[in-house]
Amino acid sequence: MADYSDKELLALFRDDESKNYSFNLIVRKYQERLYWHIRKMVGFHEDADDVMQNTFLKVWKGLESFREDSQLYTWLYRVATNEALTFLKKKKTRYFISTDDDESHVQNKLESDVYFEGDELEKKLHKALAKLPDKQKLVFNMKYFDNIKYEDMSEILDTSVGALKASYHHAVKKLEKYLLED
Repeated sequence: MADYSDKELLALFRDDESKNYSFNLIVRKYQERLYWHIRKMVGFHEDADDVMQNTFLKVWKGLESFREDSQLYTWLYRVATNEALTFLKKKKTRYFISTDDDESHVQNKLESDVYFEGDELEKKLHKALAKLPDKQKLVFNMKYFDNIKYEDMSEILDTSVGALKASYHHAVKKLEKYLLED
């Protein structure tokens, strides 16, 4: 596979003869990073797979009108983030899950997740992350795990850098508290 730049991939996508090929290259280039971004948000492999499918369906439908005002990966992260947040909202609404029930569900699911390969400390961190509000969890994951700059995060989430820094700070303080409790 040739290593195409995003601009080259977008040009290939806009050519009807190479549209499918280009889309496959885009999926291959970004699927792993997007998967882990989504997985950290939704928590579980099966849910992350569902959200990934929805994300790439939206990308396929929206790529034609992508104006290149932002970087391709920034736009893809925005689509993936929105899909994950929509999924979480629907899940909580559909099952009338309270915050306490959601935390309990995450803890039970982590214990039985065959795809989870972390040690006890990692499990403890994921349980603590489950206690954070969705926005703080999202900002923490993007900054800590994905090492995304606040400026890029601001573009992805359409939020000010100051608000993102505050969310990250609050998330870190809550995580410290949760991790030190046990």
